[in-house]
Amino acid sequence: MTTSLLYVCLDGLGDDPIPGFDGRTPLEAAETPNLDALAARGRTGTVLTVGPGIAPESDIGVFGILGYDPHEEHPGRGVLEALGVGMDFHDGDLAYRVNFATADSSDEAAKLADEVNRTLALPGASFELRATIEHRGALVIRSDDGAMLSAEVTNTDPAYRRDGHLGVALETFEPRVVTSEAIADSEAARRAAALTNAFVEGSAAVLDASAVNARRRAEGNLPANLILTRDGGDRRPSLQPIRQRFGLTWGCFVEMPVERGIAMALGMEPVVAPRSDPAGFRPQALYVHIKGPDVPAHDGRFEDKRAVITTIDRAFFGELLPRIDTARVIVAVTADHATSCIRRAHTADPVPLLISGGPIDPDGSSSFGERACAEGSLGLLRGVQILPRLVELTG
Repeated sequence: MTTSLLYVCLDGLGDDPIPGFDGRTPLEAAETPNLDALAARGRTGTVLTVGPGIAPESDIGVFGILGYDPHEEHPGRGVLEALGVGMDFHDGDLAYRVNFATADSSDEAAKLADEVNRTLALPGASFELRATIEHRGALVIRSDDGAMLSAEVTNTDPAYRRDGHLGVALETFEPRVVTSEAIADSEAARRAAALTNAFVEGSAAVLDASAVNARRRAEGNLPANLILTRDGGDRRPSLQPIRQRFGLTWGCFVEMPVERGIAMALGMEPVVAPRSDPAGFRPQALYVHIKGPDVPAHDGRFEDKRAVITTIDRAFFGELLPRIDTARVIVAVTADHATSCIRRAHTADPVPLLISGGPIDPDGSSSFGERACAEGSLGLLRGVQILPRLVELTG
C-alpha cells in the first residue's frame, strides 16, 4: 500500500536542560500528548542535521533534513532569501541576507528599506534592498557594466562567520560592524567587497538621518542605524528537483522567506490551507516548517518556548491528526537545529526525531523529548539520511 508523507520541522526545537524545569528541556517540560502519542506508536531517534560540531543556521539545517548536502549543494543563504521574496537575481549578482540593527518591526524595516532604496547610490552598481519579516531583509547588488561579482567575501555581521559558502553563528562575538574583505584573489571578489562596504557605510548615513530613527530616539529607543550583511551568494541554484531525487510530488507550507526560497530551489509547490483551496494541489509529500520554538529561545525565554511547544501540540497536531488516516500517512517530526535558552544561540546538539504511522512498527518509545528520543531505535542520523529512509517506508 502506497502511503503519503507529512514531514514537520519545528524550528529550534531542541534545547539544554533548564534548572527552572527541574533539569528538563522546554520540550520535555511542555504538555505534548499528541507528539507523545505519535512517538509511542512509532520510532524515535536523534539527528545531527548537518554534522558533528556544527551549530547550523536554519537554511543549512533544512537543506540537510530535506536530503541535500549543505556542504556540496547549498547556493548561499542570500540567494535563497532573495528568491523567497521574488527579487530579481541573476548569475553574477551578489545576494545577501541582511539584518536591520536594531529595528523592532517589519513596518519599521520596510520604511527604512524604502528610504535607502530612494536615497543611496553605489559607484558603478545598482541594488535592491527588501525588508522581509521583523528585522530581516535581503539585498541584491548588480554591476552596471555586467561584470560578475563574487560571493567569496566575508560577512559584515559580526555574529556570523563564513564556513565555505555556509554561514555559522558564533556563540560569542564583538558587537561591532566588520569590514567585508575578499576571500578569493579575484577582481570579482575585491569589487564585491568594495561595493558591500560602500553599501554598509552609505546606508548607515541614510538611516542615521531617517525620520524612523528620529522618532526612535525621541521615544528613548536605540536607532536602527546599521544594515549588516551575511552569507552571500552569486549563482542561482541548479539542483536536482526533490521529485526526481526521492520520487514523490512535494508541497510545502512554510512562512519565512528563506524556507520559501529553499522550496522553490528544490521544486516544491506551495500549498495553501485546504479550507481556502478545496480542489487544489494534493502532493504525495508535504513539508511543513513552523518557526515558533526558535524565537523565544534566542532571548532566553524558556517559559515562552515551553508554551509555544504546548500550543503547537494542541493547535497544530491536536487539530490535524484526527483528520488524517495514520494507517496511510507517515508522520515525521524533527527540527532544523537546536536553540538553547541557556546559551541564547543555535547549538551543535542532536535534535529529536519521530517517525510514526503507515507500516511503522513501534519501538517502545515513551515520549517525544531529547533524552527519550536518544534511546530510540532509529539511533543517531545525519540530516541527509532521513528522507531516503522515509521514502523507503512510503512504499
